[in-house]
Amino acid sequence: MINSLRDATALKVNPNRIFSANNDEIKSGATTDIYFINTRDVLRSVNKLDTQVTAEIFTRTTGMFAGLAEVLELLSDAPVKIEALPEGQYFSPKEVVMRITGSYGAFGLHETNLLGILSSSCAWATAARECVEAAGGKPVLVFGARHLHPAIAPVMESVAVKFGGCSAASCILGAKLAGREPVGTIPHAAVLIMGDTLKLAEAYDAVMPPEVGRTFLVDTFHDECEEALNLARAMGDRLGAVRLDTPGERGGVTADLVKEMRYRLDKEGFTKVKIVVSGGLNPERIKLLAEAGADIFGVGSYIAHAVPMDMTMDLKVVDGKDVAKRGRLPGILENKRLVAVK
Repeated sequence: MINSLRDATALKVNPNRIFSANNDEIKSGATTDIYFINTRDVLRSVNKLDTQVTAEIFTRTTGMFAGLAEVLELLSDAPVKIEALPEGQYFSPKEVVMRITGSYGAFGLHETNLLGILSSSCAWATAARECVEAAGGKPVLVFGARHLHPAIAPVMESVAVKFGGCSAASCILGAKLAGREPVGTIPHAAVLIMGDTLKLAEAYDAVMPPEVGRTFLVDTFHDECEEALNLARAMGDRLGAVRLDTPGERGGVTADLVKEMRYRLDKEGFTKVKIVVSGGLNPERIKLLAEAGADIFGVGSYIAHAVPMDMTMDLKVVDGKDVAKRGRLPGILENKRLVAVK
């Protein structure tokens, strides 16, 4: 536990490591801002570190609440009372999303960490839900791990599934944290190494267990519709879906391309073959492609790159007295949607 400036100064870090903090480092206070450590020294010197306070957390935007489980783990050893919105519920601007009551010394150290958890988790959940709602009931898969540092990619994907409503995640750890098994297709690298889409599909089909879906990219070598029909003719009922990930250099995945593929597959009797689309998707494109006939959406950067929300924690009661910084309202702000969670 980093309890003082002396502890922080004495901390030795081996630079020959992956730079992400592990659980013990986070809970010890190694990832907090140094001024919270300085504050402990100052308050301790005047016997005020254990002053009883109530803190409230809010943000200025609308969003979906997520990150509570990690905050509870962060503060699992702290003797504090916590009230919060249930995860998966929308909040409005300046609505209190969490309230913490207890000794300032018990939780003030972790202000940086708990705000960071909430700001990112709420942003990812909100972005994921926007995509899910745009899809109109069709599955949205989160493929965003490659867009983030691997230390936090599993957090993003698990949040997108548990609270954003995504059907599945491709990141192994992210899916497992959400209580699911990871889902994915196969990369262009495999097709390029094989040199032929159908040969790759045949090799995959021979090796993968039956419960693993047969979904293949059809934009690597030839016309997308041609590749899709070749696969469907060769694999028959074993082909579950084809995936369009046409790069922007060739116009990307368009509504017209999806419509043509759906028409050509249906015309030859392959009505059960689904069309998966991916590549730079956002809610607007998802809605457009869903209307054109796309069945499943793989979303990466839109969810992963969601801008963290500016979470703020204010002390509202200090030693039984209502307080606030200038511009804020002193005392507890009533929010009947909060529930006791600790």
